[in-house]
Amino acid sequence: MNFPERIYTLDELKEARAAVAGGYRHDIRVVGSLQFKDKISLISDLIKLAGYWELLETFIREMRLTEGVSQLRETEASIWLNQMTLENPIEGARFIMQKAFQMQSYIEGNEWYIMGELPAVKKSICFLEELKSRLQDAELKAKCSQILDEWTVDKVT
Repeated sequence: MNFPERIYTLDELKEARAAVAGGYRHDIRVVGSLQFKDKISLISDLIKLAGYWELLETFIREMRLTEGVSQLRETEASIWLNQMTLENPIEGARFIMQKAFQMQSYIEGNEWYIMGELPAVKKSICFLEELKSRLQDAELKAKCSQILDEWTVDKVT
């Protein structure tokens, strides 16, 4: 079964669900500059290391460089990313996984927008914890710890 070109109508959503249930995986396209592609390659390696690559391939078709706001484009199964989002590869990987989790919720018919982002953020924190446990590079492990602290520490104002 093929994944639909877009996921806009109920029939297209049903087709996407059936494709996912049948084991469909995307060959993720990366669209952008060579520098952007290099950053995505490093981030992809981190996602693979954490054991989340299959989930990303299941729900995301494309990652595209944009000048605007980084965002999930649900009807395209695409993540649009600006350069700033990818400056820190650990945070870039976390953001990409958050959007993959949101796309999963969208296809499964779960709440995925506004308050629905909270479960995706929580899952992206679990991704970071798994990544941290598998990282060997001390500098990347320290960046991972720092980002985990930023996402999990209650801040008193």
